Amino acid sequence: MEVKLNNDHAIVTCEYRLRRCVIGLTLSLLTACGEAPSELSLSTTPTAEVVIHCGALIDGIADKPLANQLILVDQGRISSVVSADQTGTKADLSQVGISEEVAYIDLSDSTCLPGLINTHVHFDGNPEDSVDYSIYARRTPAENLALVLANAKTTLLTGFTTVRHVGAWFPNAVYQARDQIRSGEAMGPLILTAGPYLTIPGGGGDLTFPEIPADQIPAESQLGIASTPQQFAERAEAAIKGGADFLKVIASGAVFSIGTDPGAPEMSQEDIAAVVRVAQQYDKQVTAHVHSDQSGRDAILAGVDSLEHASLLEDTTIALAQQRGVALSMDIYNGTYTDTIGRSQGYPEVFLQRNTQTTEAQRAVFKKAYAAGVTLLYGTDAAVLPHTMGGWQFATMIEHGMTPMEAIRSATSVAADHLRISADVGAVMPGRQADIIAMKSNPLTDPLSFRDVEVVIQAGIVVKQPSPPES
Repeated sequence: MEVKLNNDHAIVTCEYRLRRCVIGLTLSLLTACGEAPSELSLSTTPTAEVVIHCGALIDGIADKPLANQLILVDQGRISSVVSADQTGTKADLSQVGISEEVAYIDLSDSTCLPGLINTHVHFDGNPEDSVDYSIYARRTPAENLALVLANAKTTLLTGFTTVRHVGAWFPNAVYQARDQIRSGEAMGPLILTAGPYLTIPGGGGDLTFPEIPADQIPAESQLGIASTPQQFAERAEAAIKGGADFLKVIASGAVFSIGTDPGAPEMSQEDIAAVVRVAQQYDKQVTAHVHSDQSGRDAILAGVDSLEHASLLEDTTIALAQQRGVALSMDIYNGTYTDTIGRSQGYPEVFLQRNTQTTEAQRAVFKKAYAAGVTLLYGTDAAVLPHTMGGWQFATMIEHGMTPMEAIRSATSVAADHLRISADVGAVMPGRQADIIAMKSNPLTDPLSFRDVEVVIQAGIVVKQPSPPES
């Protein structure tokens, strides 16, 4: 693989990328940018400032890869995708009306895909924090922001150009990072964030510690705590007005929390429905953290758009999810990480016990949900899993029923459709933002290749490429 660029693009510094990124990344990518251009034929005069030459292209839509394709990028968006059979090299581009001054990215020995989407991340934490959760109460706002930005950059470089940030104890840091990235001030994926966890007092989303007095817990971590449907409605509206792109309810206990039980319901159906009604007023989605079957059923009947984890769902609830069009984001790899690395790092025994309780059960639910035709979204619960390991779950999804192409779509077009951002991301096609990843291995036969994505392009700008060999 060789990323060949003309002189203007030979060295893409972070600062240059950020200046150019503003062209393709507006303050919000949640609205369509007008009608997508029609597919370009070689008989027309293309417009492009960047041409990406892919040896094979998995576009996120088609059932099979397309061989030898050119992706034409103009103003950070894809203007056309055409066969390279009549061109092949940059020198040949002038034959089809493309300027010799265009930046030419040669990935003719690689497989290209759309930038990936992770629907379950937490940039405000890392796995090692699980050894001592009180660190969340000790970090300063500046430290929280720095942590979120660092994890966002790491995630982008693993190939994930869009993420859904499903709740935070300190949502302001995530809002700031999201806005800095969208404005081009910082490097990272497009972030959609839920803002604060909506949770009961002492529930799975409440930041509490036996050794820290309640009056010393940072007030920002308590923004989503409520006890009645009316209070939940008020907290939901405040979260949206505060900057949340969608809402997250903690309907059951959690694996990584103090004093809760994953199998125990925490919010009532009425509580969840109150949040959903507010979200619908603002045209926002709601996702629900659930492990217990009762919580999953309550959340579905209350009208949520998706469930996170869904570890203990019974067959009837899986069927209900399929009937109601509720998607599942299931982090089926990270249990392995927790049971090995987490155990060696000294995670609290109760966290390890809960992980054992939910991991195999969740994988069994995944198989059943896939067989039932439930929409499955790619989500890793990053923070429980290191942010460097975003691509490690693909192989596990395939092991538990999905085809390789279905697993890829769960992190591209399927995720984009569910999140209502398919006008901008999720596929390589005209009109979409030019978020492209590439690898020499064929990911359809080698899903482990997602563990080391070699090239990442965001809005037509190379943000990661292989290091040159040492002389």
